[in-house]
Formats: sequence, structure tokens, C-alpha cells
Amino acid sequence: MQLEAAQSAIDMFLSAFNASSDDRVTSLLSQALTSDVVFWGPLGRSEGVEAVERFVLDIRRHPAGAGTMIRCSAVDMPGEWARYQWVFTTPDGGPRLAGTDVVHLRRNRIDQMIVFAGDIEPSP
Repeated sequence: MQLEAAQSAIDMFLSAFNASSDDRVTSLLSQALTSDVVFWGPLGRSEGVEAVERFVLDIRRHPAGAGTMIRCSAVDMPGEWARYQWVFTTPDGGPRLAGTDVVHLRRNRIDQMIVFAGDIEPSP
């Protein structure tokens, strides 16, 4: 059951990157994250849904276009933390960013998140 909750929260989080409009991002994130989420991203530690929203909106505003963010692995939950791999591809099929995130859940929502972004790679 915990694995299903983790997968649901993760997929909801990733759907914010692919939302039809910036206004929809906040709604999707508030369904996936606790209000006091702790986010460890490329620029360090931040807290709250608003901090994660800024990160998501920055990615959505990629110079090549909004692109697509997908989960490209199963969710692995070896204990209290779940991990998964993701890939962000630009709309023109150009370079992509890949990485692994590790998340912790509280009440079926992500309350802690660590983003490990990898190198930008050309699309296959």
C-alpha cells in the first residue's frame, strides 16, 4: 500500500511539469506534496510548496520550450524512502536532462524530496 501511495504522489508531482498551464501547476503540486515539504534541489535546500513550484516553473520555462517530464523507472521503496528515475526532454527532441529523485512520504504525500540531476544527454 505504501508503494502505491508513493507512486501516486510521485506521478502527481511529475504531472505538474507537463500541466496544460502554469496555473494548474500549483493544484497538482498541492495534491502531491505536504505544505511543509523540504526540497533539496540543484540550488540547495528550500521549504514549502511555493519553493517546489518555482523549481517546476523554471523547468517549464526552458529556452527550448516546456518539454516533457516522465518517470522512466519503477518506483523502488526499500524502506522509508522511495526512489525513481526521470527524464526531461525538450520539445524539439534536443538535449535531455535525466536524474533520480528520492522522496519520503507522510500521510501519502511527499514531505521530503532530494533531486539528483544527471548530465544533459542527447536524445537517443
